[in-house]
Amino acid sequence: MENIAIIGSGCAGWTAALYTARADLKPVLLTGEHPGGLLTSTSIVENYPGFPEGVDGTELMMAMQKQAERFGAQTRYGVTVTKVDFGKPPFKLWLHDEVVEAKAVIIATGASHRRLGLKNEELLERKGVTYCATCDGALPMFRGKPLVVVGGGDSACEEATYLTHFASKVYLVHRRDQLRASRIMADRALANPKIEPVWDTVVSDVYDITKDAVTGVQLKNLKTSATSELPCAGVFVAIGHVPSTKLFKGQIEMDADGYILCRKGTYTNVPGVFAAGDCVDRVYRQAITAAGTGCAAAIDAERFLAAQHG
Repeated sequence: MENIAIIGSGCAGWTAALYTARADLKPVLLTGEHPGGLLTSTSIVENYPGFPEGVDGTELMMAMQKQAERFGAQTRYGVTVTKVDFGKPPFKLWLHDEVVEAKAVIIATGASHRRLGLKNEELLERKGVTYCATCDGALPMFRGKPLVVVGGGDSACEEATYLTHFASKVYLVHRRDQLRASRIMADRALANPKIEPVWDTVVSDVYDITKDAVTGVQLKNLKTSATSELPCAGVFVAIGHVPSTKLFKGQIEMDADGYILCRKGTYTNVPGVFAAGDCVDRVYRQAITAAGTGCAAAIDAERFLAAQHG
């Protein structure tokens, strides 16, 4: 029987582990198949407080793990939860054939970027293909060079506008003939002289794996089927996120897109089950905000257990 089980090992999970460990609750953290979460796919994190020169995403996650373990957090590496039962406490978590029981659970499974689905997209990730302008846009490899943003919603417009501070030009590639973004975001992006929309078009390939870096993209016009090449130093994919919450369907309340709904603080509709990080947050999705909600979930869980057990 565990006091607290934490599902997920990104900023939210490790921060929750740190706080609950310092409260002497001896949490167990289940890392999942991808320890460290989305931040490990980012080359240099320059906007996490305390690192004036930036820090490698994987190194930051390893430091958080070490800090949490120093206070007694237990880590179960590479362990994936395949099924849960939140019907009543103790809550049950299945790790394939093993079952873990816990008095409280903190869900910090994060979200994944929705991808284009191209082979070269995967091969050139962190080498010019990225999913976060706020995280990577200011890197030297992108400064003063043409960049491509894929998408047509608020996120794509926001990313394109942000990148104009660093890029020589930003091409906003969208599969339709008008943006899906809110009027104010669309108008702002289209009024920016550095942003050039490319309508009715998709990115059908990314170059150049032989150079181990992004040098351009292949575009396909959906109306004419014509293809063309566009030189660029980076491809920023902004077509949405997918919260990693399928596991909890039918167990806790979620919205139509799969984001977990929290009520007071980090409480879900199931007393004793808390949620933090990108599986809850559809607005900010930053490392620092995930860490903040991880802290909040730990405090909420600690107080919940104290009230339950005196």
